[in-house]
Amino acid sequence: MKETYREKIIEALLPKKKEGLPEGALLTAAGASKKDRKRVTGVIAALEKEGIVYHSKGKYILKGAGRYFSGTVARLMRTHGFIRNDETDEEFFVRGRDLRGAVPGDKVLAVVTEYADEEHASDSAKVVLVTEETGCVLTGTIVSDNKKLKLRPDGYYSEPLTIIRWNGCTITEGDKVRYTIHDRAEHHSDITVDILSVYGSSEYAKYSVDAYIDEKGIEHEFSEETIAEAEKIQKNGISDAEKAGREDLRTLPIFTIDGADTKDIDDAVSISQKDDGFAVGVHIADVSHYVQKGTALDKTAYERGTSIYIADRVIPMLPKELSNGICSLNPGEDRLAFSCLMEIAPSGEIKNFRFVKSVIRSRVKGVYSEVNRILDGTADDVINNKYSEVLGQIPLMRMLTEILIKNRKNRGAPDIDSVESRIICDAGGKCEVITERTRGFAERMIEELMLCANGCAAKLAMDKGFPFVYRVHESPEKEKLMKLAETLVNIGIDPRGISEKSTAGDISDVLERMKDDPRAPVINNLVLRSMMKAKYSEEPKGHYGLVLKEYSHFTSPIRRYADFSIHRILTDVVSGMPVDKLTRKYEKFAHEAAYRASITELTAVAAERDCEKFYMAEYMKKHIGEEFGGYISGVTGNGFFVCLDNTVEGRVDCLTLTPGIYELSDDVALLETLSGKAYTIGDRVRVKCVAADVGGGMIDFELLEHKI
Repeated sequence: MKETYREKIIEALLPKKKEGLPEGALLTAAGASKKDRKRVTGVIAALEKEGIVYHSKGKYILKGAGRYFSGTVARLMRTHGFIRNDETDEEFFVRGRDLRGAVPGDKVLAVVTEYADEEHASDSAKVVLVTEETGCVLTGTIVSDNKKLKLRPDGYYSEPLTIIRWNGCTITEGDKVRYTIHDRAEHHSDITVDILSVYGSSEYAKYSVDAYIDEKGIEHEFSEETIAEAEKIQKNGISDAEKAGREDLRTLPIFTIDGADTKDIDDAVSISQKDDGFAVGVHIADVSHYVQKGTALDKTAYERGTSIYIADRVIPMLPKELSNGICSLNPGEDRLAFSCLMEIAPSGEIKNFRFVKSVIRSRVKGVYSEVNRILDGTADDVINNKYSEVLGQIPLMRMLTEILIKNRKNRGAPDIDSVESRIICDAGGKCEVITERTRGFAERMIEELMLCANGCAAKLAMDKGFPFVYRVHESPEKEKLMKLAETLVNIGIDPRGISEKSTAGDISDVLERMKDDPRAPVINNLVLRSMMKAKYSEEPKGHYGLVLKEYSHFTSPIRRYADFSIHRILTDVVSGMPVDKLTRKYEKFAHEAAYRASITELTAVAAERDCEKFYMAEYMKKHIGEEFGGYISGVTGNGFFVCLDNTVEGRVDCLTLTPGIYELSDDVALLETLSGKAYTIGDRVRVKCVAADVGGGMIDFELLEHKI
């Protein structure tokens, strides 16, 4: 990008701070030729008019030089945008006219214009320069504007943009495309673009997902070097030498339980009853044995940080040769594992544990739905025969799980039951069915045993004092707890127990008290919003939600880099490496791994949530005109959101309601001021689907009945 005189002038003044430069020196610094001197003085005058520079005692000085920062445009809305400070990660509000045509991904020099106070909710800034144009993939949808095909960008609001070059692409209205900016402009609507390629019709969710993945820079193809390493590992198989020195657990009736379509099986379990309790094994795929430090596989796992699951596709952290192949704990095959062997008292207390490198052979690939049928006594002969080698273990797992769940409840850990969608696609990738994802007792059994192993890993690190990657969940901020109490009052719920000093047990009591209330899903969401986000850290800060002092993620190294990094550290621990050497080797690694795992987790969660909307809109496109029941899940000043009983969420615009004056009331209701009628979160409603925009992931409802 060619540097402009504007940029050169600001860059020359920035290090001078209050000292400034006289006009002659500034012209020289800007590299102005004799014929351009008049033009450059005009640029200086324009900067002075903008309030960016001022003239004092014969010198030009950058106004408020200490308030300048380098940032990245994070996102744009209809009338404003947000810039993230590259050094502090703080976000600044920017008015549309102060963006200077910058788009998401652009690197900018910005200046703080206002700091947050009682009148301003957040710090504000304005763009001074676009220092580096985004190298990210840009995507959008072809629209018809006055019978002319134009482009509507994804990721930010703009009037449709004029297309200059088509690059041989044949496009039609509704196509999802990749594009590049042909010419920049001060106003977003004046930007012109060139089309690079076409994904397909935006009426298909899968093409919108493809565009989203590219636009967010999510890597979904593996390099040739990475694939070659994975294929070599798969081809070599498991040698006798690799099994030697490991604890041989192949005689144990070990088995796995996962979803029916799971291919990357990274955890298996075993259990037996002893006179003094239970002998429990949690056996995890030994991924760190195959992915060695410094390899292409290692670098890829670090960069991706986690697998991403979107409807019918997976963007894996590791190639399928490992994730679905030699690392996956497939039944009837020898596998290298990292096992946590625990002795658990009848009370559920873990009396002893040890971590060992092992070789295992799973007896059966269990499926949650099948195990749930065994548990409720509805399993047929086919299922019973499939699980014949482990049928004796399943009742023991249920017995222990009931004890562990009771202990968790006694600790005061909230049982937050968030609603998740299950999206089922046909062979062509088109959404056929959306339902609420249900969880039976088999899921709880696996969850509780994994929690035990995760806690043991963290306890070992804390007791020995070596560097580690912990899963931490800090206490909620006092302000958020008070806001939760206020919101509960506003929707007519007794908030007793909720204060700025609330423990997890206090929150658990509220959830338990309201579990049978029709508004329970809303209450769960409100509680979740009041919580801090869990993250990874090299410091053992404990887990508020689980009420545990020690916790980590050890059990999913195929799909999470945090777990994989723990395995790498524990491999040296079990080999006998002293703590001082472990500290030298892993102190920096633990910090970097925790930070990277936290960042990539946020990317994955956002991708899974955002892409889900495309499939919901695709599904509802087939049901326009149909009626559905649901509840008000959120409110804004100009409408409210409704979550249907099948988990699909859409919006009711206040313009479609009875004519009146509407305003937001206490952040929990849309109030019609003349009649006093309020549409409050949690209210049951009946709506009709009137529109669905697949490419935008938007669904519009019309209200039919309120408080049904």
